[in-house]
Amino acid sequence: MADTRAAVQFPAPLREHTLANMRDHLATLQAIQDALARGAFEQAAQLSEQRLGLSSMEAHGAHEVAPYMPSGMQEMGYAMHQAASRFAIAATTAGATGDLKAPLAALADVTARCAACHAAYRLE
Repeated sequence: MADTRAAVQFPAPLREHTLANMRDHLATLQAIQDALARGAFEQAAQLSEQRLGLSSMEAHGAHEVAPYMPSGMQEMGYAMHQAASRFAIAATTAGATGDLKAPLAALADVTARCAACHAAYRLE
């Protein structure tokens, strides 16, 4: 089956940096799921905001890689960071209510945005 995703060219060091960030995103999603399963809502919120949310963009070097991204990829990435920040709020609220419905829906939105971008683009 042919790979129909749009190829995105990054300079080698930024490509490696970006792939490492994406592996960290995946590890973060796993850690968030673990925290939710244990009822550690504040931990889930902190993980999301610090490693995926809008607060994480500078640490991940978003300003360095953005010039190499097509506008659609930039928009998808930013939307994922926004969704992660919304999840952090939902997880914090769940800490007070104990209701998992909102944070699970918000986490599904984060992962849907990851999946959509990975389905549309590939780094070269």
